[in-house]
Amino acid sequence: MPAAGYIRLPETSPQDDNRSSHGDDASICETAVDNELRSVDAEQDAHAGVKKVEAAQRVYGRYSRWCLFVGIGLASYIYSLDASTTYAYLTFATSYFGEHSLISSITVVQSLIVAVGKPVIAKVADVSSRGTAYVGVCYIVIASAPNVTRIAGGIVLYAVGVQLLTQIIIADITTLAWRGLVVSLVSAPFLINAFIGSNISAAVIDSIGWRWGYGMFAILVPISLAPLIITLLWAERKAKMLALLDSPKPRSRNSSSQPSLPRGSMITRFLRSAEQLDLVGLILLGFAYAQNLGSIIAMLVMGIVLLVLFAVWDLRYASRPVIAPRFVRNRSVVCAALIGFFDFMSFFLTYAYLYSFVLVVKPWSLVNATYFIQVQSVGLTFFGILAGLSMRFLHRYKYVLVIGLVIRLIGVAMMIHSRGGNASDAELVWTQILQGFGGGFAAVSSQVGAQASVPHADVAIITAVVLLLTEIGGAAGNACANLEKYLPWLTDEKRAELFGSITLAASYPLGDPVREGVISAYDDTMKIMVTTATVLSVIPVLLALAMPNWYLGDRQNAIDAADLTGRSLLEDDSEDEEEL
Repeated sequence: MPAAGYIRLPETSPQDDNRSSHGDDASICETAVDNELRSVDAEQDAHAGVKKVEAAQRVYGRYSRWCLFVGIGLASYIYSLDASTTYAYLTFATSYFGEHSLISSITVVQSLIVAVGKPVIAKVADVSSRGTAYVGVCYIVIASAPNVTRIAGGIVLYAVGVQLLTQIIIADITTLAWRGLVVSLVSAPFLINAFIGSNISAAVIDSIGWRWGYGMFAILVPISLAPLIITLLWAERKAKMLALLDSPKPRSRNSSSQPSLPRGSMITRFLRSAEQLDLVGLILLGFAYAQNLGSIIAMLVMGIVLLVLFAVWDLRYASRPVIAPRFVRNRSVVCAALIGFFDFMSFFLTYAYLYSFVLVVKPWSLVNATYFIQVQSVGLTFFGILAGLSMRFLHRYKYVLVIGLVIRLIGVAMMIHSRGGNASDAELVWTQILQGFGGGFAAVSSQVGAQASVPHADVAIITAVVLLLTEIGGAAGNACANLEKYLPWLTDEKRAELFGSITLAASYPLGDPVREGVISAYDDTMKIMVTTATVLSVIPVLLALAMPNWYLGDRQNAIDAADLTGRSLLEDDSEDEEEL
C-alpha cells in the first residue's frame, strides 16, 4: 500500500467523506501517522496476502465478482449448518460415553483450539494468500475424516478458518459504509438453518447417530468451499500474469535471520516462516491460555507468567508480532477486544448448559428444545442485518454498539427471574430474543469499529485478535453444575450416572423427586451463573462509550486515503480540486 495514502481522517468527518479536511488533519496527526507508517512498512514483506488481494481487485469483472460472492455465500451456509447442528451432537456424544458433565471441559478445549487457531490462520492468510488459507482449511477436514474420534476436532478447526477468513475477505472487498451490512448478510443462512438444522440434527440423532452427524461435513465442506477457493486462486493467478503484483524485495544477508545457511535450505524456510508467523509468540500464548483455564493455583500462576512472557516477547523482541505495540495503543482495537471478551464470557455463563436445562426443566420435545436454543442465533442474525443497514445510512457505528449492549444487558438480567421450573415459556423465549437483538447490534458494530481503525495491512490480524479475546472470554465463562446437594438419597454411583447423561435425567417424569432434584440443581447453578453474567454485561457498555466514533465512508478503513485496490485517493482529490 503506498505510503502517500496514509493520512489520518478526523472522527467527526462530514457526509462528503472528508474531502475538504485532508490538509489540516494531516498536519495535526503527521507525527502519529509517520510512526504508524514505520511500523507497518517494517512488516510489508509479511503481507503478501494483502498485496494479492489488492491486485485481485483490479481483475475482477462482473461475473467473476458474482462468483466471489456466491462462493462466500456457500461457505457461510455450510458454516451456519455446522453451527446449527453439531452443538446438539456434543450433548448426545458425551451422554453416550456417560460423560455429559464434561461438556464445559470439552468446550474449553475447543475454545483453546479456536482462540489460538485464529491468529495462526490470519498470519497464514497474510503471509501466503486468502485462497491458500482456505485450501488449508479444506485439507484439515479431509485429513481428519477417516478417524471418527478426530472428525469433531477437524470440524472445530474448519469452523475457525471459515468464520475468520470470510470476515477477512469481506473486509478486503467492501468499503466501511457497506461492510457492516455485508458482514451481517453472510450470517443470513442462520435464519434458515436455525429451523432446518434443528430437524436435521434431530433426524440424524434418531436414525444414523451423532457420529455421522459429524462425519457428513467431511464431504460437504470441500464441495461447498470449492467455488470460493477456485475464484480466489484464479484472481491471484490472473493478477500475477498481468504483472499487477510487485516483485518481492530480496532479503539482504544482513536482514536474514540465518545468513550463514543456504538460501533455499529447509531450515532457512522454516525459520523465515516461524518469524513471519511469530511461532514463539503463538506457542507462549497457547500455553498461557491453557494454564489460565486450569483450577490449580500453580497452573493459574504459570499462566499469568506465560502471558507476561508473551507480552514481553511480542512487544519488544518479535519482528512479526501477533499483537504489535501499535495495536495496544489503538483505543478502538483494545476496547473492541475487551467488549468481545466480557460479552462472550457473559454469553457462555448463560448459554453453556441452557440446552440441557430446558430438556430437564421443560416438558418439550427434542425438536422444540432445539428450536428454542436457536432463538438467540436467529435474533443475532436478523438484528445484525438491521445493524448493518443502520450503519450504512448513519455512517457511524458507536450509536448502534451502545444501544445493542444495553439491550443485551436487559436480556441477560431477565434470566435471573426466568431460571428454574416456574418460568413461563414466553419469558424464557424473550430473554433469548433480547440477547439476540443486542448481540446482533454489538457484534457487527464492534468489529467494523476495530477494522476501521487500522490500515488494510493489519485488518486480518486485528480481526483475529479481537476474535481471540472474544473466544478467551467464552472459555472463561464456562461453568459446571452440582447435583449432590439436591439428591442426597442417591448413591454416588447413581448421581454420577444421572449427571453424566442428560437423557437419563430427562427420562424421569416431572414431579418425580429425582427430576425435581435435578431441576433444583440447575436452578441453583443458573442463579449463580446468570447473576455473574449480568454484572459482567455492564462492562462492555462502559467500554463502548470510550470508543472513537469513526466515520464509515467509501474507503477500506477510516485512517488512510487508500481504496480497495491499495491506490491512494489523495491523487483523485487533488485532481478534483484542480478541475474546480
